[in-house]
Amino acid sequence: MDKRCGWAGSEPIYVDYHDTEWGVPERDGRALWEKLVLDGFQAGLSWITILKKRDNFRTAFADFKPDVIASWGEADVLRCLGDPGIIRHRGKIEATIGNARAYLAIEEREGFAPFLWNYVDGVALQAERHSLADVPAFTPLSTQISKDLKKAGFRFCGPTIVYAFMQATGMVNDHLVQCPRHRPCAALAKG
Repeated sequence: MDKRCGWAGSEPIYVDYHDTEWGVPERDGRALWEKLVLDGFQAGLSWITILKKRDNFRTAFADFKPDVIASWGEADVLRCLGDPGIIRHRGKIEATIGNARAYLAIEEREGFAPFLWNYVDGVALQAERHSLADVPAFTPLSTQISKDLKKAGFRFCGPTIVYAFMQATGMVNDHLVQCPRHRPCAALAKG
């Protein structure tokens, strides 16, 4: 019998995220940047905490428009630090501003989506995991992407964050093979 990935639990917001977003290949550069930023905010927390606050993050961070956020300064950092609807962590807020600037540089040079998807030759990696114990926290590829993002000016994008990002954005299909989402996401692999 098909069974969802165990991490999805039974909370409706988490089940919906698992069933409609997680593992679906995302090829829009701005949407990829938003997910990378949110994964950075997750560091040290659970994803459901971020998921429940995602709309608040979108409001606080100008719908994740990098061109807007890149121009922010201390007043915007203080505004975000005063917003109880988001994770109020100065380092992560400041990193988001710097990451917006790094995103814009990559976007202008080659496009953020092609930059990321070139690591997998444009085709989502297909994992054959049978249990959550089979899923790694990071891989050599997520380590390389992390290094390259940091070299480009990104922060809060270590190998574990990058691997979670790759799973969420469908760069790797880590739905367990018995999960009803494994095959549909595999079918979307080539974009």
